[in-house]
Amino acid sequence: MHMSWYQIILASAIILLSVALVILIMLQESKSQGLSGVIAGGAENLFGKTKGRSFEDKLVKYTKIGTGVFFVLTLGSTLLFLFFSR
Repeated sequence: MHMSWYQIILASAIILLSVALVILIMLQESKSQGLSGVIAGGAENLFGKTKGRSFEDKLVKYTKIGTGVFFVLTLGSTLLFLFFSR
């Protein structure tokens, strides 16, 4: 089975993004507060002056963006495979 150029690029991008997401997730601190901490402490982060400025907030933001890109790339490669495999 021969892979075309776009399949190689998409597969490489998915693999690199997967490794990047694992690193981003491993760098994040664990949230051990549970549900009560989320409810009580969530308002401070939402309305606080440091929203989006801390290193942890940036890691969470980049993880969400990377997850969205990963979903789009995976869905796109699946659809391309199904479309061009016929």
